[in-house]
Amino acid sequence: MTYGIAIFPSKDVQDVANSYRMRYDPRYSLIPPHITLKEQFQASEGEIEEIAAACKKIANEMEPFDIEINRVSSFSPATHTVYLKVEANRSLIHLNEKMHEEPFPVEREHKFVPHITISQELSEDEHSDVYGSLRLSKFELSDTIDRFQLLYQLDDGSWTVYETFKFDKE
Repeated sequence: MTYGIAIFPSKDVQDVANSYRMRYDPRYSLIPPHITLKEQFQASEGEIEEIAAACKKIANEMEPFDIEINRVSSFSPATHTVYLKVEANRSLIHLNEKMHEEPFPVEREHKFVPHITISQELSEDEHSDVYGSLRLSKFELSDTIDRFQLLYQLDDGSWTVYETFKFDKE
């Protein structure tokens, strides 16, 4: 089965992201706005139980932390993806690093860039228009992160929560 690990920000942050995603993200309906901590990976039932236990241990060692979002950015020219840039901080980086140690699959497809995707799979012209207008916008979003989710992918490509891990809680 295919799994992933993500942070779902507050409704306020999701509402801002969704105001763009509805128009510019063809995967809008497959998953709510999120910060990917661990890209999709394959795991058996036994492996996912071990990974869930590791997630619980990580969450118990973490304390809630704040994130800031002040601008949009793009992965262009690698992809035509526009995103809300989440400012990296020590807690977020630590959380991502823990997700790339045993028992998690340790390989990485991409360097960790904390973000919330707001557009993807656009043509080059569409991407230029969207990014060109949004990069002039100021965003002043902040959020307190106190949990993360282990997700699994359904046959239709959508994602659903397997388990939620709240920080500093047994």
